[in-house]
Amino acid sequence: MSQPEKLSNNQKKYLRGIAHGLNPMIMIGSNGITESLMEELESTLEHHEILKIKIAFGDRDERKEIIQHIINQTGALLVQSVGKICVIYRQKEETELPLPRN
Repeated sequence: MSQPEKLSNNQKKYLRGIAHGLNPMIMIGSNGITESLMEELESTLEHHEILKIKIAFGDRDERKEIIQHIINQTGALLVQSVGKICVIYRQKEETELPLPRN
């Protein structure tokens, strides 16, 4: 099963339900996106298909740019972005979180 190109509303709703109980695994501070942060993010995504990330600085536009950069670099899909928290999803080859069809 391969990563979908886009998540349907139903799939986003399903993933938001799973992410609701998660604590942020990655925190992005005032240093912004560094090479070591991206390595850690990539490593964490390999172990967990869904990640909650907290961006602890910047205004709304800066946070949007950071989220877009993360998505472009990791190949993950944005599930949700609310305030300083975003949730991303990247499916593994042998997924532990099979997505609903639609």
